[in-house]
Amino acid sequence: MEMIIQLIAGLIGGNAAGSALKNLNMGPILNSVVGLLGGLGGGQILSMLGMGGAGEAAAAASNLDISAILQSVVGGGAGGGILVAIVGAIKKALVK
Repeated sequence: MEMIIQLIAGLIGGNAAGSALKNLNMGPILNSVVGLLGGLGGGQILSMLGMGGAGEAAAAASNLDISAILQSVVGGGAGGGILVAIVGAIKKALVK
């Protein structure tokens, strides 16, 4: 369940970053794909750092609390947005 939340948050975060950073926008499809990957990665990084996420949810699969959900949303959204910004900047630098 946490992984699905991270993917959705990454999708939203990636598209939000693409909309906010017009010069790094790669279009809705590429923003979505990169956001999905970044959302999953961001959630997993938070989990490895011991800040909740998928690892904590796997340990207590029946106890899906609001803090685990919020951590997945924040980690996924931030990861998706950051990865879209990074990939957009790389793509822009390669085009020049």
